[in-house]
Amino acid sequence: MSDAATYAATRERVEDYFDRTATKTWERLTSDAPVSRIRQTVREGRDTMRALMLSRLPADLTGVRVLDAGCGPGAMTAVLAARGAEVTAVDISPQLIGIAEARLDAALRGRVRFHAGDMLDPSLGRFDHVVAMDSLIYYDAADIDAALSRLAERTAGTIVFTVAPRTPLLMAMFTVGKLFPRSDRSPVMQPHAPRDLARGLPGTLTKVERVSRGFYISECLEYAP
Repeated sequence: MSDAATYAATRERVEDYFDRTATKTWERLTSDAPVSRIRQTVREGRDTMRALMLSRLPADLTGVRVLDAGCGPGAMTAVLAARGAEVTAVDISPQLIGIAEARLDAALRGRVRFHAGDMLDPSLGRFDHVVAMDSLIYYDAADIDAALSRLAERTAGTIVFTVAPRTPLLMAMFTVGKLFPRSDRSPVMQPHAPRDLARGLPGTLTKVERVSRGFYISECLEYAP
């Protein structure tokens, strides 16, 4: 199977999960509503990771074009717009895009363009920066490198993204996940060691920081083409 085919197959599973299976779960998780203790750790981990990724961008983003690749319910999008950025917020799930649009403060709507579809779609335009929080964690190394290459063609500055780190816990979860029938499981995260990514790409890949909060484990990386 070609890299394009594996990317498309994974993208289809991700869309099915977020747009049909887990929309209500993610809507609640990313709100202020009470959640279980386990999901609270995921919420806290995501909040910490979002702040970390935003810290890699200039404090004043006035007029800066940013692609929020895999924007989900729009928490990152809202902060980027509040800091002055011109944001293109894209997600594979139309339902999550709908939630993001509904949650965005009316005063910020002129700075945000929402799009339901592929985050790699070249018709989205060119950008100064790209942020991709937990939207590449389901893909293998070849697909991630291909995604970075395609994004880099249209990005003047940095691409800040996350991967699932190659830890014993996540490797165990990855192995157990493959035992379940495909129809009964969510998209499985693909753990990676940062040194194994972007080997064939020009530019610099920097390991920023790992965030670990209970059931949330993710590694922030920055790619400068």
